[in-house]
Amino acid sequence: MKEINVENNLNSGVHTYINAVDHPAHYAEGRKYEPIDVILDWDLNFPLGNTVKYISRAGRKVDALEDLKKAAWYLDYEIKRLEEVWTKTIK
Repeated sequence: MKEINVENNLNSGVHTYINAVDHPAHYAEGRKYEPIDVILDWDLNFPLGNTVKYISRAGRKVDALEDLKKAAWYLDYEIKRLEEVWTKTIK
């Protein structure tokens, strides 16, 4: 995780803005790794990356049930996509 030097801007509100954009609390606070770092390291595609993202923030933003439903939607999407690929490959 990158560190951002905002020492000169602490009283201007820039610090809060940068953290909210670059390292949102619902992804970064209390974590060793942010989801984006894991997603990139594991070379996940969009649906699997979003699955990880929503699982990692479940209960930290909005509500856990909504985030887990979003994660399930993306995981189901990827499963269906792979089933179609396998079906076409087998024929």
